[in-house]
Amino acid sequence: MGGTTRIKICGITRPEDGAEAARLGADAIGLVFYAKSPRHVDVEQARAVIAALPPFVSVVALFVNPEPEYVREVLAACAIDILQFHGEEDAAFCRSFQRPYLKAIRVKPGVDLAEIAAEYPDARALLSDAFVEGAHGGTGATFDWKLLPEALPLPLILSGGLDEHNVAAAVAQVRPAAVDVSSGVEASKGIKDAARMAAFISGVRHGSL
Repeated sequence: MGGTTRIKICGITRPEDGAEAARLGADAIGLVFYAKSPRHVDVEQARAVIAALPPFVSVVALFVNPEPEYVREVLAACAIDILQFHGEEDAAFCRSFQRPYLKAIRVKPGVDLAEIAAEYPDARALLSDAFVEGAHGGTGATFDWKLLPEALPLPLILSGGLDEHNVAAAVAQVRPAAVDVSSGVEASKGIKDAARMAAFISGVRHGSL
């Protein structure tokens, strides 16, 4: 999959954290529209974060089994570039909003990513996350990267337990199109740590060499 590994910092809740992530070199930031997440934002918070971003930084909106009306409400109120679905949404639902979308898959033995990718042929990418019972991402748990197939019909975004200590090895081994981090660059839940973000981005660059 070669080339530069793209970087998304997810779970941004404060404008200053989004601006700092962009300044450090993040390609995208993630906003969590899922009430059960400690990183949940409402529309007003999201608008404030987006307003603080420079041009050419993508804004990703994360949902978990949402009501369609809620997705449409967020899209009407916020400048969202990409949707990210972390629940059991099917492809017809994901594509129904006429926006590029990512489909998150919780990886564990027996989960066939190639088969799942075929079910979401128009997804922009598959996002592989750790399987944690009852949780939909943001757990800080890793998974065995050897479970990832050599080839997929869609680009792969690697997520799940990545931080400044393991991301270089992860990128070097998996060669994903992008990496996605949330808890691994935090001072506390929903509050990003600038030094950890800088070290993580440096690690991605090092692993991409």
